[in-house]
Amino acid sequence: MFIARWQIEAKFGYKQAALNSMQKWLEEVGSQVGWKPDKVRILTGSIGANESTIETEVKIKDLRELDEAWAKLAKLKQHKKWGKEFEKYVVSGTARWQIFRIVSD
Repeated sequence: MFIARWQIEAKFGYKQAALNSMQKWLEEVGSQVGWKPDKVRILTGSIGANESTIETEVKIKDLRELDEAWAKLAKLKQHKKWGKEFEKYVVSGTARWQIFRIVSD
């Protein structure tokens, strides 16, 4: 099992709007690729982390599952539309993926 972690930095004053947009994306788009609430959590920076940091963690079985989800996302018009709208809330160039292997759950 793995955790696929997507991290962005919200623009100053836009953190809540970014969180709302991400929540809506999970319900309307993420669910179409199998990213249901029991597999996903959203976190924000609090202590010792930038308050502007927003992370989405997705629990996946293996890298094939992640690759298949990304391939499906690339074909969804809703995802592309959401990305264009979401861009106004994010500091450009801060989006990144990290993949962690779960050792103990």
